[in-house]
Amino acid sequence: MHRGKVYKMVAVSMLSSIAYVLQLLDFPFPGLPAFLQIDFSEVPALLAAIVFGPLAGLAVEGIKNVLHYGIVGNLTGVPVGEVANFIAGAIFIVPVSYFYRKHRSTKSLSAGLIVGTILMTFMMALLNYVLILPAYTWFLNSPQMSGEAMLNLILVGIAPFNVIKGLIITILFVILYSRLQPWLNKQYQHSS
Repeated sequence: MHRGKVYKMVAVSMLSSIAYVLQLLDFPFPGLPAFLQIDFSEVPALLAAIVFGPLAGLAVEGIKNVLHYGIVGNLTGVPVGEVANFIAGAIFIVPVSYFYRKHRSTKSLSAGLIVGTILMTFMMALLNYVLILPAYTWFLNSPQMSGEAMLNLILVGIAPFNVIKGLIITILFVILYSRLQPWLNKQYQHSS
């Protein structure tokens, strides 16, 4: 029992470190606002979530963002971007973990990835309108954006960004999953 907890802690720590490094390798997507950076740091969080459960995935998301804020910092001086990244990641990985752990099949994994992408897109659009964009402008001492300007930014930039990011992460994770599936099946047989 104790050995399993240590294994899980070490795995979550390693996946968090990998997620942090992947978060540093971010890049803008052509045609979208430059401040929206795509990275692949949700892949290790997804792996943790399907192997160890949603709390492990959330731990990877949290550790990755704490490391990012502590080492890289944030333009606002307040971890607005890291909180937004954590929320987006959590909204994305929890449905994937739930669907996959309920049925443990490629079909349930695919359904979770689709639901996660849709939820992340809609929830982040709403949260950006209500909380995140106003927080950025407030902490940067910038003039507050009008409701119309925020809505335009969300519809033209943020929502498409989250759809594209969800699709890219989905494709990468499905490829990784197909390679890891025999190992994952062994893990579930030993834990049952």
